[in-house]
Amino acid sequence: MIVGVYPGSFDPITYGHLDIIERASKMVDKLIVGVLVNSSKTPLFSMDERVRMIEDLTRDYANVEVRSFDGLTVNFARDCGATVMVRGLRAVTDFEYELQLAQTNKVIAPDIDTMFLTTNLKYSYLSSSTVKEIASYGGMIHEFVPENVEKKIKEKYKK
Repeated sequence: MIVGVYPGSFDPITYGHLDIIERASKMVDKLIVGVLVNSSKTPLFSMDERVRMIEDLTRDYANVEVRSFDGLTVNFARDCGATVMVRGLRAVTDFEYELQLAQTNKVIAPDIDTMFLTTNLKYSYLSSSTVKEIASYGGMIHEFVPENVEKKIKEKYKK
């Protein structure tokens, strides 16, 4: 059984993330979306909120599971029994960072490979940070995130 892990902070999850989840879920027997605590960022959504949003959006994918974690991603992947780590690429600038990370992870866990998926071109500019910035100024974000996520983001910025 091939288990893959798709890690990220998903704060918030975007259509770009969902594109990667959908495609990766077809390439592995089980895909675990790992929602990480990123100590270098202040999240808009709590860990539980992010996990619930992703669970809601992926409930129709029988082989997708959502888990939260902290610490090294490669250790999380190992704990999940994964042999593949899925990483999304939007641009060449992502590749340089992701390649360095993949090579480092390969030294730490030689049994786990990294699979890069380029995002759909229509989402290649999209990031969670951009979505949050637009939303914080009252801008329209319906083209970037699903409706239920949009509502939750707008609720956060009303407070």
